[in-house]
Amino acid sequence: MIDAYLELDATGLAGLVSKGEVSAGELLDCAVERIDALNPRLNAVVHRFDERARAIAQQAPKGPFCGVPFLLKDILGDLAGEPTRQASRIMPPVPAAQNAELTDRFLAAGLVPLGKTNVPEFGLVATTESALYGRAGNPWNPAHSTGGSSGGSACAVASGMVPIAHANDGGGSIRIPASACGLVGLKPTRARNPLGPLVGDVMGGLVQEHVVCRSVRDAARMLDCTAGPGLGDPYAAPTPPASFAKALEDKGRRLRIAFTRTKLNGQPLHPECAAAAEAAARLCESLGHHVEEAAPPVDQDGLTMPLMALWTAGLAMQVDYICSLTGQAPSLDNLEGLTFGLYNAGKMVTGPQALGAIAALHTVGRAVAAWHQTYDVWITPVLGAPPVANGVFDFTNANPLESMAPMIDYVPFTALQNGTGQPAISLPLHWSAEGLPVGVQFVAGVGEEALLLALAGELEAAQPWEPRCLAMRKAL
Repeated sequence: MIDAYLELDATGLAGLVSKGEVSAGELLDCAVERIDALNPRLNAVVHRFDERARAIAQQAPKGPFCGVPFLLKDILGDLAGEPTRQASRIMPPVPAAQNAELTDRFLAAGLVPLGKTNVPEFGLVATTESALYGRAGNPWNPAHSTGGSSGGSACAVASGMVPIAHANDGGGSIRIPASACGLVGLKPTRARNPLGPLVGDVMGGLVQEHVVCRSVRDAARMLDCTAGPGLGDPYAAPTPPASFAKALEDKGRRLRIAFTRTKLNGQPLHPECAAAAEAAARLCESLGHHVEEAAPPVDQDGLTMPLMALWTAGLAMQVDYICSLTGQAPSLDNLEGLTFGLYNAGKMVTGPQALGAIAALHTVGRAVAAWHQTYDVWITPVLGAPPVANGVFDFTNANPLESMAPMIDYVPFTALQNGTGQPAISLPLHWSAEGLPVGVQFVAGVGEEALLLALAGELEAAQPWEPRCLAMRKAL
């Protein structure tokens, strides 16, 4: 059974359950076995509730992903009765009072959650290393980063602990770990998936929810299960197609595609990342799409300031709320140095500055939307370099300008789509000479997930990544 568990994606495993060829309990046994074997080395899963999962599996779950083992992220992945700590010592292990709306939709899809995944503190950085939970190891080379902030989820899926896992993205946190671990990572259009019921908006609309997975069809089918506003949500995404999964069958229209081989500020990328974008452009051209080199009219330095204002102010809001409930005071005793520095920076952001930051991002969004009237899709690398070694970044330094500068250089593209609300997907189309995944990002206009998924499915068929990924999983 373990061979089939490693070989099939979530859709394939659900098919076995729906046909009665395997039970949800048997799939859960495989997940438990795999986590027990690999987690001591990879540290992807930080909280487990195996017996609760077994009870869910015994109820014979129904839905498109019936019986498929699943992991929730330790940020926004609330499940009543289980803690969500966001990898921070300031957050006590208090059981959540209720499910997140998205958790309910995951359960309705038939998934069987059995644990929470590793994250950096408050999901702030592009690697998964926290004082509370420790480092997650990349399955392709455990000395290297899984990316962040959904690094534990990506590690778990890439290593074969589960075939699909919850992820969210406020600056690249779905796409970065998908790139680092060799997965499919779709960040949907702003408000496509719900954030409620406790919040309606996170950091001015920067954060979106979805999953990391191994196949394009899993990303599309999951979006069919989860998309749509929750009750009372402050805004909604453009009307979706009848089915995102059906979009994979659309092989008609040839697209006008732009690609980029430098950072937005003109600085060079690591050669492996530039090569990944160039190879993806050639692949698209070979499939009949029109491809040329171009980039949206975005000033990277001008983008960073409003994003930092919203990130830091949002962090300060969260920390102050936790402290109001627990009676703590933020300090270096309960926050990492970088987090403490970002918290203090956020306390300095005024109301007019926060609203000005939102307005500035809206201006960028309009400029990029106009650019997408010419280009259907924009190709970039996800990262500025292949996955770095764990320990490269310093999280003890409370000076946010010094601490964040190398991180911003490492992640030069992904935050733009959080600011504009556009959908973007990372696909595992390239590996470095050292054998580390180098994901390629494809960006479309707001509301155009179906277009992205159709293109992604075409690329997956033309240049399948699964044989290489499966060989890695079986070698672990």
